[in-house]
Amino acid sequence: MAASEGVPEIRDRLGYRVKCKLLGRPLVTQELARETLSNPLALGVLASDCISSTAYGTEEILLILVPVVGVAAFTLLLPVTGAILLVLLFLTLSYRDVVSVYTRAGGSYVVARENFGPRVAQIAAVALLIDYIVTVAVQTAAGTDALISLAHLTGDGYTGLDHLKLPLTVGVVVLLMYGNLRGIREAGRAFAAPAYLFMVAVALILLVGLGRALNGGFPQADVHASGAVPLGTSGHGWLYGASLFMVLRAFANGGSSLTGLEAISNGISAFRKPQGRNARRTLTTMSCVLGVMVLGVSTLAHFTHAIPYVDGNPTVIAQEAHLVFGSGWLGTAGLVYVQLATALILYTGANTPFTGFPFLASFVAEDRFLPRRLTRRGHRLAFSGGIISLTVAALALVIVTRGSVDKLVALYAIGVFTGFTMAAAGMTAHYWRRPGETHRHWKTGVNVVAAVVSALVVLIFAVTKFTEGAWLVVVVFPLGVWALIRINRQYREEEEALGNVPALTTEEPHWRRHLVHILVDGLDLATVKALRYAHELRPDEVRALHFVIDAERARLLAAKWDATPGTTVPLELVDCPDRRLRHAVAAHVARTTADGSTALTLLVPRRTYGPPLGRLLHPDRGDEMAKALEHFADVAVTVLPFDVTRAVQRSRAQRTG
Repeated sequence: MAASEGVPEIRDRLGYRVKCKLLGRPLVTQELARETLSNPLALGVLASDCISSTAYGTEEILLILVPVVGVAAFTLLLPVTGAILLVLLFLTLSYRDVVSVYTRAGGSYVVARENFGPRVAQIAAVALLIDYIVTVAVQTAAGTDALISLAHLTGDGYTGLDHLKLPLTVGVVVLLMYGNLRGIREAGRAFAAPAYLFMVAVALILLVGLGRALNGGFPQADVHASGAVPLGTSGHGWLYGASLFMVLRAFANGGSSLTGLEAISNGISAFRKPQGRNARRTLTTMSCVLGVMVLGVSTLAHFTHAIPYVDGNPTVIAQEAHLVFGSGWLGTAGLVYVQLATALILYTGANTPFTGFPFLASFVAEDRFLPRRLTRRGHRLAFSGGIISLTVAALALVIVTRGSVDKLVALYAIGVFTGFTMAAAGMTAHYWRRPGETHRHWKTGVNVVAAVVSALVVLIFAVTKFTEGAWLVVVVFPLGVWALIRINRQYREEEEALGNVPALTTEEPHWRRHLVHILVDGLDLATVKALRYAHELRPDEVRALHFVIDAERARLLAAKWDATPGTTVPLELVDCPDRRLRHAVAAHVARTTADGSTALTLLVPRRTYGPPLGRLLHPDRGDEMAKALEHFADVAVTVLPFDVTRAVQRSRAQRTG
């Protein structure tokens, strides 16, 4: 940074210079321009998280059914998928109301806050925060599975990428974090392309599959292949009454197909005006596309018997593409396109939470339920604190689960469907309070059904997947809500204490004298600056104190002090036998102000050094001292900085001049 005339140059810290190298130049607030999106562009940008779940939703149903009822799972698959699509219908109708009424980003959190109050809304906040964290982990892990499946199906059983699954997934998460810290959201238009590429890929599978069905039927996968999920026995599953429990588990697992449905309500502010109408149309289109894709993938699995594998590879959708396209060069090209498009949209879907999580965290922080620092924009105008927090939590999940999509889904649906429940319940309350609303009874009924069904999915998942990892969310969820409410209480208590100005001004201090004490570590320019400042305060008394840690050093300092001409303030040596400097200073302060009528200003000279060697060689204890004395009502601690580096430069200039 160049120095202006007469103004000394302020050197940027090493950390800041490194940040600029990594992230680019800092953006100024005026560059925070909001670009609205057309409906087709918004569909591509906001729908990636939702429609990408097509890549693993059907597989998650089969993972539950196949080990219990064997090949009968492919018969049960379509009824379970139909039930999920029915839930999709009610949730779509509910969220059409959400985006029509609430045109501010925030989704279920804003709906819950407006209808149930800020405390109850923290249930939705925790649900969405968990949803965003797990979404990053699930989407990146599934994207890596898509690439590994491509290697399996095109490399004659080649599994060389299997051991790279975790490093690849972790690398993608870190890359997404880096991109968003740089401001990747500015390239939002580019994120529309993967969604349409994936739509084309699934449409290609379905159309070619339909053609093959009309010309003689589908080839079928080998359900006994090595590594496939072991087949159960149909009779065994029904005989022991496992049917209801099993179907409920499969239904809950398949509910992961609906994740991301709330993305449009969370990003509604990105739409062109009228925002409500455009968001409603885009939501309807997205839901229709999702429904067709989920039904199509499940139907193909029903006919091809594409079976899940224990390690997740090859995936069901990859097998379907391989079976439908065949093994020729054209079929291989089709498979490669499908898998690359699948991986791309899954990774793109993982980027959606990097916008949603920080914005939601900033909303919650504005309401004082999260630390206020999450409302601050960083170097590139992104909410850096939220991005980094999301990354750390997502990486922890990926590492603990070894990138297993099945294990991660156990954590997924509880947060997702709790958000759905809060949104639908909030809209029910909204219409209940407005008796004159058009079609009020119809809208209330739809939202009641959506809320009840979503709550049932949460309950089913919590019970059926409890031992498979859902217990973590069941435990973390109430703890998270409690933590947010506790943070809010702390903020409110602090505001009440600090804001009671009239009451405080009546309590005028009755100090009879004002003392200034200087902590002396050595006799140098920093100490001289403190002495001069002390006299400018015109106190009743100035004292210079040295707390004795090293007796010999204290003796030499006292001798130098006495021998220096012009010192009008004597140096006092205060014994500190246990070398606990902060405690000794605190004890001295307590004795000095014990009468309740003495005000004490403690001056702490701070010698500042250039990084990084200076900070390594010279520990800075000024702030520590100030913090140790912050509880004393009659004490003011003033830290006086003195730039040693600049003094060294001046000294060198004098010698060379």
